[in-house]
Amino acid sequence: MNERHALVLFSGGQDSTTCLAWALSQPERYERVDTVAFDYGQRHRIELDCRLAVLRELRTAFAAWAQRLGEDHLIDLSLLKSIGDSALTHERAIELQANGLPNTFVPARNLLFLTAAAALAYRSGAGVLVGGMCETDYSGYPDCRDDTIKAMQRALCLGLDAPLAIETPLMFIDKAATWALAHSIGGDALVGLIEEHTHTCYLGERGTRHGWGYGCGHCPACALRARGHARWRSTRSD
Repeated sequence: MNERHALVLFSGGQDSTTCLAWALSQPERYERVDTVAFDYGQRHRIELDCRLAVLRELRTAFAAWAQRLGEDHLIDLSLLKSIGDSALTHERAIELQANGLPNTFVPARNLLFLTAAAALAYRSGAGVLVGGMCETDYSGYPDCRDDTIKAMQRALCLGLDAPLAIETPLMFIDKAATWALAHSIGGDALVGLIEEHTHTCYLGERGTRHGWGYGCGHCPACALRARGHARWRSTRSD
C-alpha cells in the first residue's frame, strides 16, 4: 500500500471538502488522491448530489490539483438505515437523547465507513485514509474522537496485515479554524466554493442561501457551520 496514495472520505460537506483540498494541496506528500462516499440511507441525498458538483468545481478552479484527483467511489452501506434508527436516516425531529447525544448519532457509522474505506484502499493500493473527524467543535459523537480513530487505525492495520495511516487534519481545530484552513489552502476561491457548493444541513435545505452557504440555519450542523464562519470572518482584516 502506497503512502503517497490517499483515499479521502468525501461526503460533499464543508469538513470533507476541506480535507480533500488539504490532501490535494500537498503534491510532495500525495501523488494521487481518490475519493469515497457512502450511501447509508440518509433521509436526503442532497449531500451525495452536491459532492459531484464540488468535485467538478475543484477540477475547474484548481487545475493543478485536477491531474492528481483520481477515482471517485460510492459504496452502499444501506444496512445502517435498518439498524441505525437515527434522525439522519429517518424523518423525525432532532433532539437530545437520554445519554446526552443528539438523535442524529448513527451508531458505529464512522467505524463502518473506515472499515469499508480500508477494504477499498487495500484493493486500490492507497496507504492513507483522510477523514474530517473532529473532537473539538462537534456534536459529541464518540466515533469522531481521536482515541476512536487511533484504535481503528491499529485494528485495520492488524486486520489487513498491512500499513494503513488515518489522517484527520481537523481533529483538534474548531469550525472557525476549519474555515481559516480552507482559506490558507485555496484562498477566497476555495472558501467561495465551499460556501456555494458544499452541503452540511441535516434537513437537506438548499432553498435559503446564507453567508456561510445553504441550509435551514437552525439544525446542529448549520449552527456549527454558521458560528464558525462568523468567528472566522470576524478575525479577518479585509
